[in-house]
Amino acid sequence: MKNIFRNTLIAVAAAVAMGGAAAQVKERTLKFAFQNQTGHPQAQGAQKFADLVAEKSGKKITVKLFPGGTLGGDLQTVSALQGGTIEVTVLNAGILTAQVKEFAAYDFPFLFNSAQEADAVTDGPFGKKLLAKLDEKNLHGLGYWDLGFRNLTNSKRPIAKAEDIAGLKIRVIQSPIYIDLFNTLGANATPMPFPELYSALDQKAVDGQENPNTVIASSKFAEVQKHITQTRHIYNPQALIISKKAWDGMSAEEKKIIEDSAAEATKFQRETSRAAADTALDSLKKAGMTVTELPPAEMAKLREKVKPVIDKYSASVGEATVKELMAEVAKVRK
Repeated sequence: MKNIFRNTLIAVAAAVAMGGAAAQVKERTLKFAFQNQTGHPQAQGAQKFADLVAEKSGKKITVKLFPGGTLGGDLQTVSALQGGTIEVTVLNAGILTAQVKEFAAYDFPFLFNSAQEADAVTDGPFGKKLLAKLDEKNLHGLGYWDLGFRNLTNSKRPIAKAEDIAGLKIRVIQSPIYIDLFNTLGANATPMPFPELYSALDQKAVDGQENPNTVIASSKFAEVQKHITQTRHIYNPQALIISKKAWDGMSAEEKKIIEDSAAEATKFQRETSRAAADTALDSLKKAGMTVTELPPAEMAKLREKVKPVIDKYSASVGEATVKELMAEVAKVRK
């Protein structure tokens, strides 16, 4: 009889505890805005995140997706997160330089040799340290996704050597290091929000652009671009961030749901993105683009040409931060 009574008490206590936990999860909708189209690995990662949040919250928390830049470009979206009118986004980590100057280091040309190197650095102490700095800017970091290595396209000519870039009008993301990078290579760098890019290419307002192969394929740039060169000039870790206003309004249980969902979605998104990168180039070839692989000597020229850009931004980012980053990269390579 005592055992029955004790078991009943345990069951009641467990039910009360579960009820208390459930009460900590309120019904709410989180708007998740990003730049790439449905079907792109970025969008697939966002959908996975939304599904996981719904599952873990008992469908109390809904993540509503806004793909394709429908709520504005990256800079507008970050501002909206800070104001609390949008709750979640994922974007190239380097764009956050305007908020935390150290993020510019992720956009150093030829920083990483592989995606695995990038994962080790961004998931490690260096990456976590940078995300933590976002809290002071009304943003909260949840992790890093994969966009891949950026490559150069244009409608005028094949880029078979470093000098062929000179004179081309190239759209770049709205980040100073990208502008300096392509101006240093002799191009006319033209910063522009991503939602405006296809139209600008179609109307010949710009000659070309630079993005990972998956973005080039999913955005149908092969319709308005003839040539693609595998420059792999920058690897893009993407920062998954949530509005600090939304984050601070959540219970501990809700925060755990978001963090756990972000961690699972990150693993899924990286795997999806890297698998897609293997097939995107083939699809671009089939769509009629001519593909150029730069020989090692020309890649060496590019690396040499961009050294002044790295030096300039090493000074602005901070020598101690750059030293810390390079030490992390070196440790990974060992």
